[in-house]
Amino acid sequence: MEFYNNIMEVEDILNELKELSLNDKIMKDELMDILKKYARIISVQDLMMATARMRKDGEFVQKNYREKYLKVYIKYFIMRMKEVKEKDDYVNTAIDKTSFDTSFPMLERTFEKERLDNAEDDKFPLIYVITALYTTFILEEPIHPVGSEFPGSLFVEERNGDFFCPVKDNQKDNVNAICHLCLAEQTPDI
Repeated sequence: MEFYNNIMEVEDILNELKELSLNDKIMKDELMDILKKYARIISVQDLMMATARMRKDGEFVQKNYREKYLKVYIKYFIMRMKEVKEKDDYVNTAIDKTSFDTSFPMLERTFEKERLDNAEDDKFPLIYVITALYTTFILEEPIHPVGSEFPGSLFVEERNGDFFCPVKDNQKDNVNAICHLCLAEQTPDI
């Protein structure tokens, strides 16, 4: 029965986020309460499964970027769950509600797509949603951390407090791309 309850809890994050979006204003602590609640049901085994999945997906990345890709994704994507569970030192300000509301359908589609593609007990879709929301709305950082390298020796960078990504525009026609949620702008000189 516990297996069934975990699945229901995993899927319930979408309902809680949708309910949160009904508020006129969303504070960081309201979002963090939801993120922490669901991060707590992610076990070490779930993180290991997600890491193995990312390593498998990394097989398609160009060989000379593969290890950099895996290091970034595993460290900043998967391992953020511990940070989410423990983080209490943020300024409790309102999040960008328009961006949150706009991103919700994409997160929902991505969650469902990931859920359909994988075993029912795979918590990767949940990790994906938590990490994307935490990075964007709590940390106010780009989803790919500053310094992330892309083919062509291109990097995510910060300039005077603004974040730029050299490949953001490459994903503008992909409705499921997490890039739509990311607060980085397309690097202007590329």
